[in-house]
Amino acid sequence: MAADTPDAPHIPVLLGPLLAAVAPVAGVWLDGTLGAGGYTRGLLQAGADRVIGIDRDPLALTMAAEWGRAWGDRLRVVQGTFSDLDTLAGEPLDGVVLDLGVSSMQLDMAERGFSFTRDGPLDMRMSQEGISAADLVNHASDTELADILFHYGEERASRRIARAIVAARAVEPIETTLKLAEIVASCLPRPKPGQSHPATRSFQALRIAVNAEFHELADGLEAAERALKPGGLLAVVSFHSLEDRIVKRFMQQRAGRAGQGSRHAPLAAAEAPRFDLVTRKPIGPDEAECAANPRARSALLRVARRTDAPAGPADRDGLGLPRLALKGGR
Repeated sequence: MAADTPDAPHIPVLLGPLLAAVAPVAGVWLDGTLGAGGYTRGLLQAGADRVIGIDRDPLALTMAAEWGRAWGDRLRVVQGTFSDLDTLAGEPLDGVVLDLGVSSMQLDMAERGFSFTRDGPLDMRMSQEGISAADLVNHASDTELADILFHYGEERASRRIARAIVAARAVEPIETTLKLAEIVASCLPRPKPGQSHPATRSFQALRIAVNAEFHELADGLEAAERALKPGGLLAVVSFHSLEDRIVKRFMQQRAGRAGQGSRHAPLAAAEAPRFDLVTRKPIGPDEAECAANPRARSALLRVARRTDAPAGPADRDGLGLPRLALKGGR
């Protein structure tokens, strides 16, 4: 997620703290969420020899064809998801950066259907392929919708909202973002000054379901472990508590700091840590960044350094994935 500036639109949040945490930047890096290229350009300017940029959104690759010319063969862009980043990279990596969630580039385009403040088709597909938010909203049962809103958006009024959606679509299909936002808002108290829009959690939940984001995140973290050289760095920026919980638990688990088990999850045999924690606590934006870009308020950065222990599958049950994510995201 990013701010707008005249010279470089959509500069990602926490770029300065990220570059400081992974300095000195050198070797081959992979930006698993290329977007408008803010992190990639930052890495190249900071000294990366080459950057591989991956994005599932065709628009990101189209944009990169223009701005990427200046970097020549130091930049390679690939369409795909970061869950396959080790395969798409095709070589060992010195660093991996993941900027989770929806990008400002996508959010600011009404026609992409991510925003509850801009009217557009109810889409939300990052890859522009597959099941859309409109498909879910108009065809999922009220129970399925309630589960998505509760588990992916932590929406306490999930059942009330799901019933309202089903009742509204019985009159006519729900096809636009503002129509859905209106339905959700009608189920919740009017927000007080400074509070988020009533539809924030519901739109987040639907976006996560449409794009199978939690499944992708768990796969992507494992892929980064496989791809990174010993000493390589994994830096992840998240924007809400569910994402950060998965990242935190993955890094703790792979650093051998996941706790001592319980009767539900017996103590596992000790394994050599796959990562060392660089950031013991997450790094957030300072006041100046929040003032310049309100979308940065919830951003958190975590960084870990790869050891030379062999890669392996993570304990998915211990990552805190919402239950629906264990079924592939929908």
